[in-house]
Amino acid sequence: MKALILVGGFGTRLRPLTLSLPKPLVPFANLPMVMHQVEALVKAGVDHVVLAVNYRAEIMEEEMSKHAERLGIKISMSLESEPLGTAGPLALARDILGADGEPFFVLNSDVICEFPFPQVIEFHKNHGKEGTILVTRVSEPSKYGVVKYKEDGQIERFVEKPQVFVGNRINAGLYLFNSSILSRIELRPTSIENEIFPKMADDANLFAMDLPGFWMDVGQPPDYLIGQTLYLKSVSENDAAKLATGPNIVGNVLVHESTKIGSNCKIGPDVVLGPNVTVGDGCRLQRCTLLESSTVKSHAWVKSSIIGWRSTVGAWARLEGVTVLGEDVKVADELYLNGARVLPHKSLKTSSPDPVIIM
Repeated sequence: MKALILVGGFGTRLRPLTLSLPKPLVPFANLPMVMHQVEALVKAGVDHVVLAVNYRAEIMEEEMSKHAERLGIKISMSLESEPLGTAGPLALARDILGADGEPFFVLNSDVICEFPFPQVIEFHKNHGKEGTILVTRVSEPSKYGVVKYKEDGQIERFVEKPQVFVGNRINAGLYLFNSSILSRIELRPTSIENEIFPKMADDANLFAMDLPGFWMDVGQPPDYLIGQTLYLKSVSENDAAKLATGPNIVGNVLVHESTKIGSNCKIGPDVVLGPNVTVGDGCRLQRCTLLESSTVKSHAWVKSSIIGWRSTVGAWARLEGVTVLGEDVKVADELYLNGARVLPHKSLKTSSPDPVIIM
């Protein structure tokens, strides 16, 4: 079975992290973002994953080849010479996706959830039509395009940003299609949501399946941190042995085995500590992630922040308000950062009490 992951663009929403790595390779819960999807696909029987890329493909290819070998699958790159939207990449990879006539998955790479792919395959077989969209419930449907469907899942129509309530299910960015969909798509920039799905719905060929569990598009820092909280809650319910325990741990915390933590710290809830991270004595960490080889010195306070690779937070410093440090940033002792986005390789010697981009 095959799958196409829409890796796409420049990752501008997740800067400054994407100035160092393509967005799909940015770690989420100590695994490259896209690998959460790939590993779930492999468990569901997928043995060939195609990545639709138009940016920094050589870095993607080098990293993904290691994971392909580890998982015993094939990972191919489908390189776009121009951005092809959300449907064009299917046409570009037509020869691979349509080779065996079997159904294939298509995923947006920013999505994190529990990826119930075996149930999706079963649902898709049962309705026997051309496409299945996973949908998720949201509290404010007026911000999104709402999917209207019958009790059996057959999609009737799509309503873009409704001003009156018509439903609360939106497209979750995860699909399973029969190969016949490829005949609907031309090799040009095309939106699958606006140009392909409405025609499939008119033909009664598109069905919606409710996504169980949590869902989040983690393509920008505030949502990354929300997604991390939801992910860790899911891990606590389904695989709690992965989470850290101990007198200094509060709530759901994921700690890499190589992390070093000092004495008298309080860590959690909703914290991820990556490989070779060092946390000094007396630190307070909550709702944050520390990427590989970063250091938080003694008595620092970090909340709702992402600390980039090889960055250092000084002693008694305080970071909050969705502060994001790029790679190799040095924050001096006793500074306060609130909502700062700091580009890679910067050394900060003054506080920033208001949200700011530090270049």
